[in-house]
Amino acid sequence: MDFLNQLEQLAVSRWVRESGSVFAYPTVLFLHTLGLAMAAGVSVAVDVRVLRGGVELPLKVYRKFFPLLWAGFWINTLSGVVLVCAAATTKLTNPVFYVKLAFIAAAVVFARRIGRTLSCPSKLDACASIFCWTGAIAAGRLLAYLGTQGPGH
Repeated sequence: MDFLNQLEQLAVSRWVRESGSVFAYPTVLFLHTLGLAMAAGVSVAVDVRVLRGGVELPLKVYRKFFPLLWAGFWINTLSGVVLVCAAATTKLTNPVFYVKLAFIAAAVVFARRIGRTLSCPSKLDACASIFCWTGAIAAGRLLAYLGTQGPGH
């Protein structure tokens, strides 16, 4: 717990958590949402195409969107680290947080596999990717309501 308290006392953590500036928590949360939209949005669009949606576009066309997916992933990662540091004692002790991370890790594995096999990607990978992104988003939202910081705690 000492380490988690130290994370929360970092200057950036205190600023994000306590500042009334629009550039603090609101901007970091906006960046986290933007990164999520980029990463999950591109990934799910490719997944739907793999599952035979939008067949008028060849799969190879989607390759050019993968840099947007990875940019979104890194925006999400960096903003997520800041958000976690600002509330380390509640986020890092909440089991739902680790469920979210597991879903994200799996979604990244599927995105990489699909990106590497765009000539003949697996429909099972596409379904699993959609499931993982949905799970990550749901777990992220549930962090506010379940686990160590939820109602009744």
